[in-house]
Amino acid sequence: MDDALVRSVVLKRDGVDDFEVYPFSIPAIRQLDELKLDAQVTLFAGENGSGKSTLVEAIAVAAGFNAEGGSRHMTVSTRPSHSVLHKHLRLVRGARRPRTGYFLRAESFFNVATYVEELHDPGATAAHGGIPLHERSHGESFISLVTHRFGPGGLYILDEPEAALSLRGNLALMRRMHDLVADGSQFIVSTHSPILLGFPGAKIYVLSGDGMAEMRFEETELVELTKSFLEDRERFLRHLFEDEQTS
Repeated sequence: MDDALVRSVVLKRDGVDDFEVYPFSIPAIRQLDELKLDAQVTLFAGENGSGKSTLVEAIAVAAGFNAEGGSRHMTVSTRPSHSVLHKHLRLVRGARRPRTGYFLRAESFFNVATYVEELHDPGATAAHGGIPLHERSHGESFISLVTHRFGPGGLYILDEPEAALSLRGNLALMRRMHDLVADGSQFIVSTHSPILLGFPGAKIYVLSGDGMAEMRFEETELVELTKSFLEDRERFLRHLFEDEQTS
């Protein structure tokens, strides 16, 4: 996408004192130089501990968002837990400036919802769907926020959004992403969801103990495992349980 809001992210390697220290010891981070983000949707997949959330969080903070989530104007801070990686990243921005933006992460969404509620601002409540987020389920709050708060021309960074969503919720999120992308928005997302990985035209990076590699949807282990399970559930589980019993 030639008019991407963020075209790439660069690790300023000369400023890193020790690549044996977290988060630079993570293989995907250790090997990072310049990472292209020039698709309308960039997805990061990988096992827990692979560094995808660490990287997405650092990109969000480098872009000016609060580490716990929210818009650039939110100052939610319950406990400093983000890494120093953002200090060593440089975002290569496109010609267009984001008209709006949001960093949405499942693990700290409760804190963001509390922040919005404590503003006692009818405008803020209206922008998040008109009903206090705490008066909805986690998934309903997520979808309400994406529907009402996210707008055209925005930069949206999502950290494992599927954690709050049902299967239908994943599909609703994908539909909203599709509409926003058509209106000039850009998404950077970490996910365990094979549904979200299937977003048309998305660039997929898979993080692992070997580093980071761009892959096609069908090549990802997440999709392969899901496909194997759905095609022959009994056979899949038989092999799974046999492996457990003999290990």
